[in-house]
Amino acid sequence: FIVTVCFFNHVQLSHIFRVLTTFRMDSISAFEHCMRDKQAPCYEVVEAQKLQLDISSLPWAFPGWVGQGKNWPYDLPDITASYVVSWILGTKQYHDLDIDYVGIWNEKNFDSKYIKLRRHTLDKGGLEKVRIIASDNLWQPITYSVLVDGELAEALDVIGAHYPGTTSVMEARKTQKKLWSSEDYSTFNDEVGGGCWACILNQNYVNGLMTATISWNLVASYYEDLPFGRDGLMSAEEPWTVNYVVESPIWTTAHTTQFRQPGWTYLQTVGHLANGGSYVTLTDSKENLTVVIETMTHDHSVCVRPPLLPFNVTPQNVTFQLNGSFASIRELQVWQSRLDFKTKKPFFFKKLSPLKEKGDPGRHVFTLRQVVTQMPVTWAADAEQTISVIGDYTWQNLTVSCDVFMDTVKTGGVFIAARVDKGGGSVRNGSHKVTNDLVGETVLVEGHSGTRAYGWHTLSLTVEGECATGLLNVYHLWKNTVVLGPKNGWAAIGTHSFELAQFDNFAVEAKS
Repeated sequence: FIVTVCFFNHVQLSHIFRVLTTFRMDSISAFEHCMRDKQAPCYEVVEAQKLQLDISSLPWAFPGWVGQGKNWPYDLPDITASYVVSWILGTKQYHDLDIDYVGIWNEKNFDSKYIKLRRHTLDKGGLEKVRIIASDNLWQPITYSVLVDGELAEALDVIGAHYPGTTSVMEARKTQKKLWSSEDYSTFNDEVGGGCWACILNQNYVNGLMTATISWNLVASYYEDLPFGRDGLMSAEEPWTVNYVVESPIWTTAHTTQFRQPGWTYLQTVGHLANGGSYVTLTDSKENLTVVIETMTHDHSVCVRPPLLPFNVTPQNVTFQLNGSFASIRELQVWQSRLDFKTKKPFFFKKLSPLKEKGDPGRHVFTLRQVVTQMPVTWAADAEQTISVIGDYTWQNLTVSCDVFMDTVKTGGVFIAARVDKGGGSVRNGSHKVTNDLVGETVLVEGHSGTRAYGWHTLSLTVEGECATGLLNVYHLWKNTVVLGPKNGWAAIGTHSFELAQFDNFAVEAKS
């Protein structure tokens, strides 16, 4: 069960979400990034409806030129700081959005010199109100650094840890900084996942005095068969179909966010119930009160990262006594949720506008353009080429076709693929190659194709059973080449390297 008990004296509350913007920086400028930002329309809706919302941003990667050829953004901290500040200014200029918090680098080592310089650069850019979070990793060593470095402590506003398991460390509390679980949850969003979210929303403060908990991720807008499938508060696996699913963690969230606003504070009256479960109380210091109680059983609230320690919950009667400024309250409003582990969840639909980018003139008016021309400074191991997957992971026999345009002379290359992640065909300037892997190491067929840059070509790949056939501009490049596997997978398009290219009229015909 999840129960929220509220008394509101005069405040009209609105829906509240704390949003994590993970901006993946590519090789375009910060202002170009803001103009292209596909997440921005979501936040513009928030602005238009005047919702009480804090926007927290966190870099996962940086453009390659920031690292000057190295996979490291701290060697030239002034360039990195200026880039991030430009991005924040761009979100205001192009989308009228105010970024409230910004992190350093997702789950990577921090650099104290860079954090101090970031604070100085923010202030110099008129962004004194933008607060800094660090280090979006573990409690240590950032906590120790803050305790021994006064200048760093002054530059930093929030200590954020990822997946803390509802606990913090004594040293972090000694800093007197705000403590956040700045990334958490990451659990399949069925009813058990909703139970996990209910537990950590309460117990992150009860056990660890963390005043914010950010879910990774907000919307699971990617295929379920990819890593971390449906690890979001809600799902929109194919957003272009205008379908999204409100999952149980959304309703769990509402028990906290529906009945408070940024600026409310936790009372000292928080804790664990005698027979299991937890409760927290919040107020705005204007005699408005919210109490959130959860009694999730262990097996119905299993968290993935990290697993919570075993606990027991049994039926119980609980009495709360209102004292002090709340003693005069005579009536409370009560909201209750009981997660259902049997029935399926309904679907909801919302109209979305397609986002397209203008490309080559003529009949190819709107195209998908690959514009990143340099390997980014990456958060984790990443491919040395670009790729976009689409479709159904269970596809076996299918035909993939696409019009392609290469912008790079001599060394440029584009590909279409089927049964991803290990099947694909590519066309380069003047040649073609069929491989059983996207890296291009397992070559099945290769030869001359007559293709050239700055011209449109139509590629087609058919995979049926153990055979693959490829066409270029309706003429066979190869026919019935034996493929080694896999047996099923997505369709995909991509480029040989980080290079300019365009795609149009992409189509898939799946036979099974």
